[in-house]
Amino acid sequence: MDPVRNPFAPGAGQRPPELAGRDRELHAFDVVLERVARGRPERSLVLTGLRGVGKTVLLGELRSMAVRAGWGAGKIEARPDADLRRPLSAALHRAVRDLAVRHRAPDRVEETLGVLKAFALKATPPDAKLKDRWQPGIDAPVLTGRADSGDIEIDLVELFGVVAELAADVGVGVALLIDEMQDLQLDDVSALCAACHELSQSGAPLVVVGAGLPHLPAVLSASKSYSERLFRYVRIGQLDRSDADFALTAPAKREDAELTPAALDALYEVSGGYPYFVQAYGKAAWDAAVQSPIDVDDVRVAAPDAGAELAVGFFGSRYERATPAEREYLQGMAELAEGRDEAVQTAKLAAHLGKRASSLSPARDSLLRKGLVFSAERGWIAFTVPHFGRFLLGRD
Repeated sequence: MDPVRNPFAPGAGQRPPELAGRDRELHAFDVVLERVARGRPERSLVLTGLRGVGKTVLLGELRSMAVRAGWGAGKIEARPDADLRRPLSAALHRAVRDLAVRHRAPDRVEETLGVLKAFALKATPPDAKLKDRWQPGIDAPVLTGRADSGDIEIDLVELFGVVAELAADVGVGVALLIDEMQDLQLDDVSALCAACHELSQSGAPLVVVGAGLPHLPAVLSASKSYSERLFRYVRIGQLDRSDADFALTAPAKREDAELTPAALDALYEVSGGYPYFVQAYGKAAWDAAVQSPIDVDDVRVAAPDAGAELAVGFFGSRYERATPAEREYLQGMAELAEGRDEAVQTAKLAAHLGKRASSLSPARDSLLRKGLVFSAERGWIAFTVPHFGRFLLGRD
């Protein structure tokens, strides 16, 4: 098979050739776009799921939908070591530029940019040296007095209101998309919830779409109790059998190639239906096949190569970030769950490792911060990466 024509594309945040199994989420967001554009209230959206299920890809697709609808749209990736003000300023600057193309009043656009610039400049501490002062790159004079108090919660509420007013002038909305939302700092989570609460009460045409790991709802709820009613939560999981098959057969058909039913059986077994693994094993099977149709023997030949590549790039890169104590913790989790993608009880894990639960807390907390494990329920812990336990048990 010609490797140049290989249609499969495993990659972090890279859109697969066929976005299979996400029609429900795409249709729901299309309804959000229509409702907000008509002045109807709509909750912001939060996508949750393990790594490798396509949250980032779906977030990018929702952004494209917003842009095609004429909305202003900006996307950021949260980082645990950075506050929200600077990346948020850049994302909303992009959204305002999208709106400026359609707005007929340049003065209103400049006024909005002036407020945004005042908000952005508060990212620099007042006592910072001149060489350390950050300039947001917004070509407008600063408009002081709004969204520049220095309190992120007060400022974000005001800024969202100003940007939403500009969108309302055009008859569209603004979509702010936040990836890795669980990594936001606590003050920023609280501010974002407060701003979304204000938006929901006023019906302003601005929607926040967040994506993060399965424990993200717990992070939001711990910040503001009303967040449970503030967002619409959508769990993104692995593809069912028909969607996984379609993700493989449709791109192959466009390249005049086919897969046998036995090959599809084998590919679903090794991938578990996780979109990233579907692409990785599909790509390897294509490269291993001599001719169409790709059969089960091609999958068997390709599987070790695909697994070895995943062991280095997908699993290994994460494992290398862990300290020896953290690796012992991860290994114990894998052994207790017998390699399955299941949560384990922390008390049983301590007993399995022959240690006191309190002595394992530092490793657990560090792994939580690194995004390698999550705890959606008190006393339980699970891997954020599917098949990670299987990888650990399969290491030499």
